[in-house]
Amino acid sequence: MKRLGYREQSRSVAVWLFVCAAMVFAMVVIGGITRLTGSGLSITEWKPIMGALPPMNPAAWAEAFEKYKAIPQYAQVNAGMSMAEFQGIFWWEWAHRLFGRLIGVVFAVPFVVFLLMRKIPRRLVWRCFLLLAAGGLQGLIGWWMVSSGLSERVDVAPERLTVHLGLALAIFAGLIWTGLEAWAGEEHSRSPEGWSRGAAVLLGAVFVQCLLGGLVAGAKAGFVYTDWPMMNGGFFPPVEWGKGALAFLHDQALVQFNHRIWGYLLVAFGTAYAIQGWRWRLAEGLGAFAFVVAGALWLQALLGVVTLIHAVPLWLGGLHQAGAAIVLMLATMNLWMVRRSQPRLFMSGPRRR
Repeated sequence: MKRLGYREQSRSVAVWLFVCAAMVFAMVVIGGITRLTGSGLSITEWKPIMGALPPMNPAAWAEAFEKYKAIPQYAQVNAGMSMAEFQGIFWWEWAHRLFGRLIGVVFAVPFVVFLLMRKIPRRLVWRCFLLLAAGGLQGLIGWWMVSSGLSERVDVAPERLTVHLGLALAIFAGLIWTGLEAWAGEEHSRSPEGWSRGAAVLLGAVFVQCLLGGLVAGAKAGFVYTDWPMMNGGFFPPVEWGKGALAFLHDQALVQFNHRIWGYLLVAFGTAYAIQGWRWRLAEGLGAFAFVVAGALWLQALLGVVTLIHAVPLWLGGLHQAGAAIVLMLATMNLWMVRRSQPRLFMSGPRRR
């Protein structure tokens, strides 16, 4: 059934949203590598339009380098670096920003076209508007994050980095969910409330763990206490409680401890959820997918331990961040399928009343 010319299902719209989600996933990985290479403060200005072009001649490169030399990170961390070394970190940050602009174009242009053609299901139009607005806000938050490291710090504030990462992951999950809605059409059935609540709690817990990981990254807490399962030989390392509430954001020992403990709880809950789901067998395939989510949680936890004990090498750090996004994707798909009681999403056509 159509309403006012709008479709209730559009797989072309779904594919567009899934492509955008894949690009956001790549952006999250690029952002992680940008952070691990210490490149995020190499561009000290925010020019949404003109900033798309890199320095085009030696004079422009020299100007960009001089601006970088004026911030604390250069004086306290990278003093004496060569132009070639500066260009190395500059290109990572420039690619990060350019890819963000590209995502905006890939989302905005087809959105307008689909809107004019009335291909976007009516119930999803407002969600797409919200995703577009969130993407624009993400650019502003990115600069808000970078600006925190240009005057008094040698890196960005952990809480701002976490907000930036959290919004990126929220957009990622939103694109996946909306894409699934566009692919499958209107909702026709729901699973029991207990099962649905469990899937929602699992997704929320995964998202919280991603935020705690952002604090670990922002505080560079993965480079300290690299023994496991203990932390410097003890269960709970010393915490500078003199920082007050800021200790939960900035203290390296505490943010790493919180990330570890929440990870243990998340793996335990995800495993229990999968076992209970298999026992209930509410819908064919849903119990099996719950084990996929639980398996991904175990693999991500193992990867986190390996990354930690090797003091976060670039490739492991990037892989761990990618793994977090994958777990979030699976938890999002799991909740969507549970709410719809539709495990065979891509194997069947649209349901009809």
